[in-house]
Amino acid sequence: MNRTDNLKNQVADTLKQHKTHLKRLCLKIHASPETGLEEYKASGWLREYFENNGFEINAGVGDLPTAFTACYGNGKPRIGLLAEYDALPQLGHACGHNIIAAASAGAAIAVKPAIDALGGTIVVIGSPSEEIHSGKELLIRRGVIEGLDAAMMVHPGNENITRIQTLACITLEVEFKGRQAHASANPEEGVNALEAMLLSFNAINSLRQHIPDSARVHGIITDGGQAANIVPARSAAMFMVRATNTGYLEELKSKVINCFKGAAAATGTKLKYHWADVYCQPMKSNACLAAAFNRNMAVTGRQMETGNRDFASTDMGNISQIVPSIHPIIAIAPRGTPLHSTGFLKAAASGEAIKAVEDAALAMALTITDILSDAELLESIQDEFNHSR
Repeated sequence: MNRTDNLKNQVADTLKQHKTHLKRLCLKIHASPETGLEEYKASGWLREYFENNGFEINAGVGDLPTAFTACYGNGKPRIGLLAEYDALPQLGHACGHNIIAAASAGAAIAVKPAIDALGGTIVVIGSPSEEIHSGKELLIRRGVIEGLDAAMMVHPGNENITRIQTLACITLEVEFKGRQAHASANPEEGVNALEAMLLSFNAINSLRQHIPDSARVHGIITDGGQAANIVPARSAAMFMVRATNTGYLEELKSKVINCFKGAAAATGTKLKYHWADVYCQPMKSNACLAAAFNRNMAVTGRQMETGNRDFASTDMGNISQIVPSIHPIIAIAPRGTPLHSTGFLKAAASGEAIKAVEDAALAMALTITDILSDAELLESIQDEFNHSR
């Protein structure tokens, strides 16, 4: 048995010692869902776990109170593991971010023997609010991601696939202001802000006929008025606009906002809108890193598909633009079970979820061990990344 194989056995043994704690951590986060930038319990539990296992903790990094870094080791290479732990409003962890957090934690703890033997640094980045605020982009802008040589995380889904293609995505908040009036006694005195919003939705539905199949525009009304007998003086909505690349995203943004401007002109309302300051960029999966991950995932008996697969949007895409990265998907539910559904919420606390935590943690830890022990592998990963820029 060579040195790397021996270290991999130590990594696997270390993970086995932590399985009970990782299960408890996964289920505890699932049972206490917290939305973006409010993940105080989850962030605290993760930091405590790392601190108890010899990691250096920096809390509140990037001026985000629920963000953190947990580091172990010294020097290069510096490998990043992204931990997400925000939940969806009302639906809780129907996104499965509790699994992401526990898997990254398990991988970081498991790879300690390889770090001790080979050098290098593992950096767990607690990145809040993936669902709402593109938290990883905020951490990028504030210098938290600097110095990484590679990065990875694993997301639960309904299939096993290593390389994904995601859409650039930006959030739009809109508001129409009109004038109140009695809806029956003197409706002619009112200016109906809700009508402006309904016209906007219809305009966007018409726009959808003339944009690529891959693009997406979808939204919800967050304020439609207070009573049926009052002409609504205010309406508000939140939309998401998605495209395969940032160039077309800019073009689509202009078309979308024209839908709202036209509705304002038609109804005599006043339009206010705000595009989010940060947005998700497309995912750029590193093929060399993905291949190493696939080889190591095979140890668990889970076979990963090798092609590219479309997968919504993620702020891990932003990381992948500046650091060689992967964002594999592993199944915790049958094919056809949609993310962001009550079915997936249940799956995220199932036995399959716990198995996914263990498999993902082991595959990531073994992949990091390969990177630490094989300078040529890291060089290939970085050469691919540099040639794709």
